[in-house]
Amino acid sequence: MIVVNTETIPGYEILEVKGLVQGNTIRAKHLGRDITASLKNLVGGELTQYTELLTESRRQAVDRMIQQAQELGANAVVNVRFTTSSIAAGAAELYAYGTAVTITGSSAKPVAGTSSAPLAAPPPPSSVG
Repeated sequence: MIVVNTETIPGYEILEVKGLVQGNTIRAKHLGRDITASLKNLVGGELTQYTELLTESRRQAVDRMIQQAQELGANAVVNVRFTTSSIAAGAAELYAYGTAVTITGSSAKPVAGTSSAPLAAPPPPSSVG
C-alpha cells in the first residue's frame, strides 16, 4: 500500500477514487509519564515518553486508515493529513485521513498487508577530511 501526502504519485496513474478513509486513536496521559515530564522540564531536553506515545498513536491511526482503504479495494492513499484535538482533560485524539484510490503504474502492487513500509532514511552526511 502506497501512502503519500501528495495529490499524485509520480510514475502512477489514479484509475479510481474510492473515497475518504480515516483512522484515529484517543490516548490519555499516563501519571508516570507526567511526573517524568515534569522533572524533565526542570533540566530541559526531549520528553521521550511523549515522543514515543505520539509515534505509536500516529502509527495506529495510519494502520486503521490503511485497513479502511483496503476494505474499499484501494491500493494507495493520497493526500494524507494528520490532526490532533483535545478530547478531555488529559486525553487527546490523533486523526489520520486521506483519499483511497486505485492506481496503476510500472510497480503498482495489489492490496496486501495492513501497514505501509517505512520510508528509507536519508544517507548520513559525508565528512570532508
